[in-house]
Amino acid sequence: MSPLPTVSVIVVTRDRPQLLAHALASVAAQSHAPLEVRVGEDGGGTSAQVAEGVALLELTLLPLECGQAGAARNAAAAGARGDVLAFLDDDDVWEPEHLAGLAGAFADDHVGFAWRDSEVVQETLDEHGTRTLLARRLLARDWDDALMRSDAYLPPSAWGVRRELFERLGGFDTRFRYSEDWDFVLRAAAATRVRRVPGVTVQVRLRATGNASAEFTPERLDCLRRLA
Repeated sequence: MSPLPTVSVIVVTRDRPQLLAHALASVAAQSHAPLEVRVGEDGGGTSAQVAEGVALLELTLLPLECGQAGAARNAAAAGARGDVLAFLDDDDVWEPEHLAGLAGAFADDHVGFAWRDSEVVQETLDEHGTRTLLARRLLARDWDDALMRSDAYLPPSAWGVRRELFERLGGFDTRFRYSEDWDFVLRAAAATRVRRVPGVTVQVRLRATGNASAEFTPERLDCLRRLA
C-alpha cells in the first residue's frame, strides 16, 4: 500500500451561490484535506463572493463559458495537481470522512476508480432557502457491470478517479448533452480496478424551486428516471 494520495476537488457551478456555499463548506470540513479545490464557474460571476467566506487549503476560481457539464468539468480539471480527482456538484454535499475514505482506497496502487455510498434526496427549495423534503433513497451497491449498463447508480459527487487515468481516457465525452458521467464510469471501469468504500458520505440533492410541481432540468430528470 502506498501513502494516501493527494486529492484535487473539482466543482462546477452556475448562478447558485447559496448552494455552492453549502458544497464548499462541506469540502472545508473534510478530515482528509484536499490539496486544492478548483471551482469552474460557467457564467454568473458569484463564486468569488462565496469563496471569501470559506476557509480552504487552496482555492482556484476558473471562469468558464462551456454550456455543457462534461466540458465544464474537463476545463476545471485541466491543470489539477492532485493524484486523484474528486468531483462535487455545486448542489451536493459531503460528510467529513468522504475524502478520507476515497484516499484510503487509492492507497492501493491498482485502484483507479473508487466511490462512496450516497443518499439521494428529492426536495423543494424556495426563494428564502427553505428546504422541503419530498423523498430520499439510499445508493449503496458494489460494482455490477450488467446493472450499471442500465442504471447509473454512481453519481459524480460520490466518486474519485486517478488523474492519470482521467487524462488518459480523455475526461468526459463532450458529445453527450447529459449522462456524460455515466459514460465515463463505464469507460473507467473497463480500464482499471474499481473499489467501493462502504458508508454514506454523499448527499445528492435533486430539487425544484418553489412549492409547486417539480421543475427539474433535463439532466436531473434523466438522473431521476434512472435512479427511480
